[in-house]
Amino acid sequence: MMDEEALESSPPPRPRQSRRPFRLFTSLDPARTTDTAMARTRRPLSDDEKQRLDDLVEAAIDPTVHHYGTPPRSAVRYDKREEMYGGSGTTYLLQMFEDGDLVNNRIGAYMVLPTEDDSVGFHTHGDRNEQEVYVVVHGRGTYLEKDHAEAEPRRYPIEKGTITTVRGPAQHAVRNTGDEPLVVFVITTFEP
Repeated sequence: MMDEEALESSPPPRPRQSRRPFRLFTSLDPARTTDTAMARTRRPLSDDEKQRLDDLVEAAIDPTVHHYGTPPRSAVRYDKREEMYGGSGTTYLLQMFEDGDLVNNRIGAYMVLPTEDDSVGFHTHGDRNEQEVYVVVHGRGTYLEKDHAEAEPRRYPIEKGTITTVRGPAQHAVRNTGDEPLVVFVITTFEP
């Protein structure tokens, strides 16, 4: 079992609350628009935080990349996002490729939502002319999608092996609903 609190900083962890029923993220409110600049703000991780994140991820998967023509490697950059796209808690992105490593791709990264308190709110890739694929590699969660900002969301349970896609004006969101970290490999490509 992985330690849910492996990413907590040195202050004592807050007590776990009893499992609450699933609720909509704040950004699921059709009247609310996600602030794009704020949603994409990256925060640096300390070396200690990177090590704790590596330990957490490596307990679930082997994050080694065997990229053609280069030695095996792990993450090339770590991103930390608080309340990503209006979601809750902290989301970590382990960027696995340098700019230019992949043709026609913007992102190839592991997205880590450490606890059931962590979610990524609704957002679209249509404003960037992108498509996005999620491949769940560890944990459980709920994936939500809707055709446009004002549409009713559809909810799907996700677990290891689940694949989701989104493109155009459609929006998606994800929440960790399990007692272990939710680890998703994210592939973001540019539409032709």
